[in-house]
Amino acid sequence: MTVLPPGLWKTSVTFDHTRRACYTGYVTQAIVNNLAPLLFIVFQDRYQVPYEMLGRLVLLNFATQLVTDLVAVKVVDRTGYRVPLVLAHVFAVAGLVLLAVAPSAVAPYPGLALAVVVYGIGGGLLEVLVSPVVDALPAPRQGKAAAMSLLHSFYCWGQVAVVVGTTLLLAGIGDASWQVVPLLWAAVPLANLVLFLRVPLPATVAEEHRTPLGTLLRSPAFAAALLMMLCAGAAELTMSQWSSLFAEQGLGVSKVGGDLAGPCLFAVLMGIGRIGYGLWGERIRLPWAMLGCGTLAVGCYLVAALAAAPALSLAGCALCGLAVSLLWPGTFSLASARFPFGGAAMFGVLAVSGDAGAAAGPWLAGAVADATAGGGALSGLAGLLPGAGDTGLRAGLLAGAVFPLVLVALSAAQVLLARRAASPPSIASDAAVRP
Repeated sequence: MTVLPPGLWKTSVTFDHTRRACYTGYVTQAIVNNLAPLLFIVFQDRYQVPYEMLGRLVLLNFATQLVTDLVAVKVVDRTGYRVPLVLAHVFAVAGLVLLAVAPSAVAPYPGLALAVVVYGIGGGLLEVLVSPVVDALPAPRQGKAAAMSLLHSFYCWGQVAVVVGTTLLLAGIGDASWQVVPLLWAAVPLANLVLFLRVPLPATVAEEHRTPLGTLLRSPAFAAALLMMLCAGAAELTMSQWSSLFAEQGLGVSKVGGDLAGPCLFAVLMGIGRIGYGLWGERIRLPWAMLGCGTLAVGCYLVAALAAAPALSLAGCALCGLAVSLLWPGTFSLASARFPFGGAAMFGVLAVSGDAGAAAGPWLAGAVADATAGGGALSGLAGLLPGAGDTGLRAGLLAGAVFPLVLVALSAAQVLLARRAASPPSIASDAAVRP
């Protein structure tokens, strides 16, 4: 039975409102994941933060989300969804406010790190909670996998809004007033917090029906899903977190032009890919779609890193959004179909792996960029890549191609297993007895 908070609410709410609140929850996650990278150039100019330390902020965000996922896995199926969902939005609001005030109130880099940790807790809770809530709602006509893809498209539209809104706002008010930006974006999780106090929420999977976590972790199929999630998180976030700075400093594009042609178009194409699968995806077998998306992602990373023409590199950055669109929600759907009673714990463990990739991928790209540029340990790689003054970032993106490449191998294995399972077992024996 669904229980609403007593007393004060006069307007009736339904599961449609719940679904919309979940959509806004992913917009909130897009804000906390993508706002700081759009300010990397501000942090670098005002606080002299090097590439590796900027990448470390991304690592800290997703490492915090990872730890939060681990804790939430233990408690969400017991506590229900409402309290942790409200807390997720409280931490998101607090972290965004701290992003504006802590660098001046504490110290620049420690202040940024503090803000990242606080809103990272909110992002981690949202990652664990929102997907299983939508998975447990009465399915729309297009089915569970399509509904999951549609849900995750709102992360993309949130990212588009963050990129466009932040870029235009900074162009209007100037970098000196950048603190206004996170304060304005904090209004989104604040409003959604109120909504999650009202909407009905499904019950978590009862313990007697839930697939034990130990059983999941011993399954080779689930181990493959965890590795796919790690690669999906790394493939998506490495490009989305670094494309703004790469466009401006690596390709010589203006801040506004680079943001709109890089991370903004990336997010638009990622959203289109997810909505497209949400509307028509039931016609395409998911393992085949994952294989195609992963292959395209490898190509996009290589084009972004190796193309001599800046326009072509930017096209690779943007098209990567379409390429990675299905990787994260598709892995969720594959695991949910294979383990239908995994519960919030299953989604939480998958989110842990995805967040590990989302933390490691951008950090690795930043570390490789620093090691390649300025006489670093990989400086010999600089002469092999095109462009002048941008080879560090190109090398970082080139290193990021390893993640979609691994995912391609895993998706190909899924396709082969599916084809083998569908093959008639008597073909070989029939051929043996033919005259």
